[in-house]
This record gives sequence, C-alpha cells and structure tokens, in this order.
Amino acid sequence: MCNICEKIINFAPGIKTKEQMKKILMMIFCAMMLTPALAQGLNDNGDNILGEYLTDRGGTKSKVRVTKNSDGTYNAQVFWVENLYDADGNKRKDVKNPDKSLRNVDVDQIILVKGLKYIAEDKEWGDAKIYDPTLGLKVNATAEFVEPNKLKLRGTILGIGKTLYWTKLE
Repeated sequence: MCNICEKIINFAPGIKTKEQMKKILMMIFCAMMLTPALAQGLNDNGDNILGEYLTDRGGTKSKVRVTKNSDGTYNAQVFWVENLYDADGNKRKDVKNPDKSLRNVDVDQIILVKGLKYIAEDKEWGDAKIYDPTLGLKVNATAEFVEPNKLKLRGTILGIGKTLYWTKLE
C-alpha cells in the first residue's frame, strides 16, 4: 500500500482496506468534476439567470430579482435589504448614486444591473454595467454560474475588478 493511503487509513480509522480508499477517493474526484459540469449547463441558456438571489456585500444582506426586458436583455433590481432603515427610522436612500436624480430611490428598489446581455459564444452574460451602491460606482459587468445555485459577478474598471457571488433562491 502506498504511503499516502496508509496515512489516510491511519487518519480515518473507518477505512480498512485499499479498495475502500479507492472508492472514497473516486467519489471525491467525481464530486469535484461534476460540480463545474452542472454549473456549465446553466450557462448554456440566457434565461437561466432569471430568478431571485441572496447577496452579501460587506456583511449587509439583500435580495435581488433578475428579470428579462422586451429586448432580450436582463435587469437586476434589489427588492429586500437587511437593514432598510437608518438610525432615525427612515428608509435608507441611494445617496451615493452618481445620477443625482436617483439619490432619492429607496435602497430596496435600486437597479443594480440594466441591459445585461447573454453572450452565447462565451456562455456568459455581459456588455452592461453593474452599480455598486456602497461606492456609488458603475463598472463593466460579466456574470456566469460557477455552481448550480451560485452566480459569479465580476465588475471591472480600467482592468481592476471585484468578484461577487449571488446565491440563487429556490
């Protein structure tokens, strides 16, 4: 028996034979290979992005709904925020929005992405801007599923970026 197998068997006393070890390692390998494959299928159809997601940005949770526009693009709009009210009991507003006409929008109604396009050749969504209300910035956006219920969003400006993950709700 190989050194590594012996170490694992000693570490996990429930494993008694080399055959059990092979089965366990094969299951782990299959699980690792299957997860991206399942997510890849979700990137095959633009409408798979539709639905509701839980986000966590800096410890503040919110829920976002992705909808389809008549032109085939997608929007993402906040519909729930964990801490909706400020210390005075007033609904918080989008005060950092670069568009001054939108600074009076309630934080639970902010449109984060407008006009997101599905790019079939790349099996991802992009060609739009994502808005970060915590910074008041709009940056280039791409999105793709990395797990069956995990959407990866990447925002970049001048080559510098940040990656966020939204969890799709059932």
